[in-house]
Amino acid sequence: MKRKLLFLAGLLLLATLSAFSQTKVGGVVLDEKKAPVAYANVYFKGSTEGVITDENGKFYLESKNTYKELEISFVSFASKTIELTAGANLNLKIELSESTELKEVVVYSGKTSKKNNPALDILRKIWERRRKNGLHMFKQYAYDKYEKVEFDLNTIDSAMMQSRLFRGMEFIFDQVDTSDITGKTYLPIFINEQLSKVYGDNTTRKKKENISANRNSGFSDNQQIIAFVKDLYAEYDIYNNYLKFFDKDFVSPLSRTGIDVYNYVLADTAVIDNKYCFNIVFYPRRKGELTFKGNFWVNDTTFAIKKISMSASKNANINWVKDIYIEQEFDVLNDSVFLLKRDHMMSDFALRKKDESKGVYGKRTTLFRDYVFDEKKPDDFYKAEVNYYDPEIHNKSDAFWDDNRFESLNNDERGVYKMLDTLKTVPKFKRMYSLVATLGSGYYQMGHFDYGPIFSTFGFNDVEGWRLRTGGRTYFGQNDPWRIEGYTAYGFKDNKFKYGISGKWMVDKKNRIILSAGTRRDIEQIGVSLTATSDVLGRSFASSSLFASGNNNKLTNINFSTFSAEIEPVKNLVFRTNFNYRTLRSASPVFNLEYWVDPNDHSLGTKGEVDQYEYGVQIDYTPKRRTIGYGVERSDVDFNYTRLFLNFSHGIKDLGANDFNYRKLQLFYRQPVLVGGFGRLFTTFEAGKIFGDVPLGLMGVIPGNQSWFSIENTYNLLNYYEFLADEYVSLHFEHNFNGRLFSRIPGLRDLNLREIIGIKGVYGTISDGNRALNASNTIYRAPEDVYWEYHAGVGNIFKVFRIDFAWRGSYLNIPDANKFAIKGSFGFYF
Repeated sequence: MKRKLLFLAGLLLLATLSAFSQTKVGGVVLDEKKAPVAYANVYFKGSTEGVITDENGKFYLESKNTYKELEISFVSFASKTIELTAGANLNLKIELSESTELKEVVVYSGKTSKKNNPALDILRKIWERRRKNGLHMFKQYAYDKYEKVEFDLNTIDSAMMQSRLFRGMEFIFDQVDTSDITGKTYLPIFINEQLSKVYGDNTTRKKKENISANRNSGFSDNQQIIAFVKDLYAEYDIYNNYLKFFDKDFVSPLSRTGIDVYNYVLADTAVIDNKYCFNIVFYPRRKGELTFKGNFWVNDTTFAIKKISMSASKNANINWVKDIYIEQEFDVLNDSVFLLKRDHMMSDFALRKKDESKGVYGKRTTLFRDYVFDEKKPDDFYKAEVNYYDPEIHNKSDAFWDDNRFESLNNDERGVYKMLDTLKTVPKFKRMYSLVATLGSGYYQMGHFDYGPIFSTFGFNDVEGWRLRTGGRTYFGQNDPWRIEGYTAYGFKDNKFKYGISGKWMVDKKNRIILSAGTRRDIEQIGVSLTATSDVLGRSFASSSLFASGNNNKLTNINFSTFSAEIEPVKNLVFRTNFNYRTLRSASPVFNLEYWVDPNDHSLGTKGEVDQYEYGVQIDYTPKRRTIGYGVERSDVDFNYTRLFLNFSHGIKDLGANDFNYRKLQLFYRQPVLVGGFGRLFTTFEAGKIFGDVPLGLMGVIPGNQSWFSIENTYNLLNYYEFLADEYVSLHFEHNFNGRLFSRIPGLRDLNLREIIGIKGVYGTISDGNRALNASNTIYRAPEDVYWEYHAGVGNIFKVFRIDFAWRGSYLNIPDANKFAIKGSFGFYF
């Protein structure tokens, strides 16, 4: 039975292939000793269609045209021509012989010379003119853009077709096709199309994209999928020194530092579109680095790129991605202007990098046309819309797309829309999709109600014991103008219920004017953050000590209610004002928040509960932040953006008998920086001051971390309430080298580990008035001599785990000081 299915699948595959390609070849290139020849140039003779063999000498090449000969060449080897006897020539074994004519320039180990290399002379000409070609030649520009993003299951075989996983959904295999890059079978499962008009001004460095139409195959309401797609395929300029893919800095083959990381070979010359061009092959000098292999055609007079194709090194330090293939083509305008015409990128996502492993193709194809130049727009034309959403953009008819897309969809792409519409009616698929969506968002959708977050269901601490939480939110779609969220929790040790409820309403969509209110009664660890938050339902990871060292009994009963209003007049600039009421009292018999009613007259006794009314104003600026959705809540595409947060709050004494009069000013600044070729540096700066006397519950607490896991913006060696301050300055540096150092060490480079180093420090003081007010059992100690610690870590262990080793740098002699700690964390990173 299996053989029959395999035979039928093969017939279907061959029939599909015959409809889309005329010539396809695949195989391996070997030397005379039967060793694979990596990075050899393989192309159809008489054409510019070709590929570079991978590290194992393997290649696959497909064309819609008919070719009779295949040519293979590589430095120090004699070129070889192979006759193609049929439309499909697979499993070829091609043996190259050492060249007798080039013996004197043979470089062993495959490295090319940095001297007397004509390819490098051409590369230097490219550097000189890279900002004088294409769009850079004009003051202003505009063009039409069509983008198509597709995801496909790959390596489809009879075993997959027979799998119980697809039982009842066998009709999806009617869409099986074959990749013209890898030669593997694949099944389209998602497609997104977008039409837009792009405007730019080189004199002001401003750019704007107006989307006119967008549609996808049935997942328009899933924010996680859309955010993933947007983060996956960021724009890039091939002339830049570094190209950002999957949050990694790849060295561009056109980079000024390319000489140090690539080998370059002048392989051929040809006339393309009446322009004389050089063909240069490039491949990595070392393993484990974020580099490519491939070739490009460059004009001999303008030194502009005519065509480039490249694929990432298989041993590059990147997770979940087996292959990356990129291809760009440029059109020639007015004999000297080279403009981007087509940009294609394909990624092969898989759990393993083995050739036979199954995974998902991610493909983006972008087409450009109808360029217009030097038409100046008013300055306010480029102002970004804060919250523009036009539902008509997503409701264009099939006839509209047939008339306006730049190239027709092929049969399998057209079938995706129909297949997904049918698939969503299959109960089994609904269950599978729901499971994936739940794991991605943390919520389980039931009609218009989302249950969750499911990852907060269980907790534990010294006061509550085991804690069980249940809750949810309203959800009608990603663009909901209002949302209500709530929860209730129960502690099995203190036998108490806790709860929280909040609501948000966007009363003005254009400027994102949002009104919100909420209340919460819960137990919280309030000593884990310097900068205040307005999230009424937020609860820190430190409040649960399910995985923690030491005790976690310094918890506080918090009764918090708030009303706030915010507006976003400029993209990514939010102004917010709020009015809060909170009561704070200790939740543990071994911890208290006592303060003297009158510090000058102790006969009046102490109070153990804080009642406080407060109003505040916040400014939150996040330039270059990318978000998904236009509703009252949005999802971030990524978190690698700058954030500047300013908070001013005023405690009002006259509204209650037990309140305090004070003012707080707080500043938070976070800056991630990609350090070209050397990873990413994160800098976090915080500063604050409290004007007026306040008790322990309202003091600034230097955030400690008693858990076994890393918590952002905390100090790994500090216990809760070890340091306090009403005036403070904190600075954190952390740099992730992304494996740049380990890739140079034999024995480590193949593990794809990543190095992290960091240092943290804080300075703070406590006023005499606040010291006199304290009647708690907490010792007031400020980091007046600067507390600092440093850490070194190894990331990407088994692709998901990171371990950090932290050392205390100061205050080593205070009682019970933690001098060394090991922290871990889990995460999904490319």
